[in-house]
Amino acid sequence: MRLTHQQTDVYERDGFLVCPDLFHPAEMELLMDAFRRDATTSGEHVVSESLRREDGRDEQSERPVRSIYASHQRHPEFAHLVRDRRLLEPALQLLGSDAYVYQFKINAKAPFGGEEWAWHQDYRAWKIADDLPAPHIISVAVFLDEFTESNGPVKFVPGSHRSGLVPNPSNAGKRHSHLDPSDIAIGDEHMTDIIRRKGLCSPTGQPGTAVIFHPQVVHGSVRNMSPHPRTLLIVTYNDVRNLPLARPPRPAHVVCRDTAPLQPLETTLADMIGRSQ
Repeated sequence: MRLTHQQTDVYERDGFLVCPDLFHPAEMELLMDAFRRDATTSGEHVVSESLRREDGRDEQSERPVRSIYASHQRHPEFAHLVRDRRLLEPALQLLGSDAYVYQFKINAKAPFGGEEWAWHQDYRAWKIADDLPAPHIISVAVFLDEFTESNGPVKFVPGSHRSGLVPNPSNAGKRHSHLDPSDIAIGDEHMTDIIRRKGLCSPTGQPGTAVIFHPQVVHGSVRNMSPHPRTLLIVTYNDVRNLPLARPPRPAHVVCRDTAPLQPLETTLADMIGRSQ
């Protein structure tokens, strides 16, 4: 599962690379079933949507899940996925070093809902919250649902990673356990200039599509305007020489503690399905 020269060139140019249909439908069913089970758990690893009533007061009913962290620490399907060579080998190739899972999360948007994700750069969050020395880190996103133009896909600004961190994000001084993109949102003036110069791209596709993206590429998404859910799994791999320096560190479900180098597995998720039958 090594990337071709053409693929690495696209990644270097745009800051992201789309890999259609990387996983089979049966594998995606396995992962979605694990996600649904994990979504029924409670704890600090679950971040819920912030619902408001028409009168402006907080809604007390059950709120949809916005993010779930560290599912690979609770479910063997996700523990296998982070070592699957279809994800891990391209990450190791682009990093050019050994790597470990820095963060694992699943971002969900319910039908006719799902809050937006403000324009941001991931490395800004990790630099502020974790004192991560360098942007020598890479994320691989996997579509757990079909992504369309209407259900709030991630929008990337191609080539925006080449200019480093955009100056003066709106709330750059905040440090939270869960640092939401709204805490480090890029202002409208900067976004207007970036989009005018570089444009926008919204990768769409079937479940099992993957997007590899750079920690400094500008991205965000709008709310889900469709009757279909939008669920995105993101594995972030960090160079083993690029450990976060923040003390105290953020909770282990947000920033993983196991920094041992990962080795690609010879088996696939399909093999796991076969053993369970």
